[in-house]
Amino acid sequence: MEGLTAADAAEKRDQLIGLTLAISSSIFIGASFIIKKRGLRIAAGSGLRAGAGGFSYLREPVWWAGLLSMVVGEAANFAAYAFAPAILVTPLGALSIIVSAILAHIVLQEKLNMFGMLGCLLCITGSLTIVLHAPPERHLSSVIEVFQLAMQPAFLGYTVFAVCVIIFLIFYVAPQHGTSSIFVYLAICSLAGSLSVMSCKALGIALKLTFQGDNQLLFGETYVCIMVVVACVMTQMNYLNKALDLFNTAIVSPVYYVMFTLLTILASIIMFRLRPVSCTCWGLVIL
Repeated sequence: MEGLTAADAAEKRDQLIGLTLAISSSIFIGASFIIKKRGLRIAAGSGLRAGAGGFSYLREPVWWAGLLSMVVGEAANFAAYAFAPAILVTPLGALSIIVSAILAHIVLQEKLNMFGMLGCLLCITGSLTIVLHAPPERHLSSVIEVFQLAMQPAFLGYTVFAVCVIIFLIFYVAPQHGTSSIFVYLAICSLAGSLSVMSCKALGIALKLTFQGDNQLLFGETYVCIMVVVACVMTQMNYLNKALDLFNTAIVSPVYYVMFTLLTILASIIMFRLRPVSCTCWGLVIL
């Protein structure tokens, strides 16, 4: 890294670590969709299926193997947010679409038509555009600083909006249209996910600084972020299982990815007050 200052070299190194973790995360998460879907199929033969509100999949080892794969992937993704900007890490989830589409074709015999393949290609193209032209994210020195950004009126407004829409979808839309429209359950997952990503960013920074000797576990804000992540992840897991049980995995994966990525980028722009350059906007259009 000749010609770079020590700070610039450290930033480049951190971003490389973050990108490596994000790519590893996508592979594990893409595989988890297929393993969990396989477990849901097996569980549906011995009890009430997840799409109908059942939880028989909790007794199925294959589903737990899929959950373990997702946990490993999410852990790598969580670590990636500590090293690289969320607006750069999240779009790399496009790789999980390729992984899940290939495995769905081989393992689940779920075929993608030409339009499905084109859609996956467009997702990846848009993601690469965003990654290559993502605006720089401000340097954060503590979890308190992240929490203060989250307390801005604009981001609080987004949070209230997201929570209200989630509640509306769960109690009023899902009972009537959840089994017929793929967008209902995935919208719930994506909105919750956009909030959990911001909390994961704060927790990642807290752990990174703590390991460097600056203990962030002394602050109450760290535990607030933990509670937000737990609540959001539980919501995502429940409704993603319903979507996987009812709809083709090769469709669930890209639709969920696109909705989740768009909302995460929107949340990042609001929270960190980023100014997207024109190429990033084109990436959003492609997505």
